[in-house]
Amino acid sequence: MLDPSAVDGIFRALADPTRRSVIERLSARQASVSELAAPYKMALPSFMEHLRVLENCGLVRSRKEGRVRTYQVASEQLKLAEDWLGKQRTLWERRLDRLDNYLLSIREENAE
Repeated sequence: MLDPSAVDGIFRALADPTRRSVIERLSARQASVSELAAPYKMALPSFMEHLRVLENCGLVRSRKEGRVRTYQVASEQLKLAEDWLGKQRTLWERRLDRLDNYLLSIREENAE
């Protein structure tokens, strides 16, 4: 069973376009803080807050080697979000199939 608070944290983190962009970039390869921060026009402390949010919900993990902190995607947390979305898709597909069947049966009744 999915932990609702973990899923909430993941979607809260992914609600921000900067954090989604960071995840996309880290999906290609790991990167240092300075590499990740370079394209954004914000102060480093503000950007670091985005990384903290991503790390706190488990979407990324970091390691420090000397003075360089490197980040990478934690794919198991992305899998939680994917699983939740998959369950929702299945639920809605079933509902829409039932609605389709119901509407078809009404059409057949009216055609008789």
